[in-house]
Amino acid sequence: MTSTATSRFQTDNTASNMCGFTLMNNQVGEVIAEVMREQDNVTVTPLPSMIRVDAHRRMDVVYADIDEAAGEEDGWFDQAEFEESMSTHYGRMIHLDDRTILFANPEDAAEYLDFDLTPVR
Repeated sequence: MTSTATSRFQTDNTASNMCGFTLMNNQVGEVIAEVMREQDNVTVTPLPSMIRVDAHRRMDVVYADIDEAAGEEDGWFDQAEFEESMSTHYGRMIHLDDRTILFANPEDAAEYLDFDLTPVR
């Protein structure tokens, strides 16, 4: 009789409750990462070619905080600047005028997505 070793790559359908994004490892990416490091539920991992930013349940990228950390005038950092610095993301991403919010679970983003959580009978 033979047995198979358990794979660390096996399927797991449980929710991770995580969301995040990767940034280019450049000056703007480093400023964004510096601001995000200050949030309690956020983990920033610098890598050789990118910066990974992960959070538990929800993460807010507040544009005014990035403006201040970069030493730029209000309004310099916006959705377009964020999209230019970001490589990819996971979770639900909501862009507002003053921030971008990432949610781990779509139910948490329901009010922003106009998604009705009431079951249909």
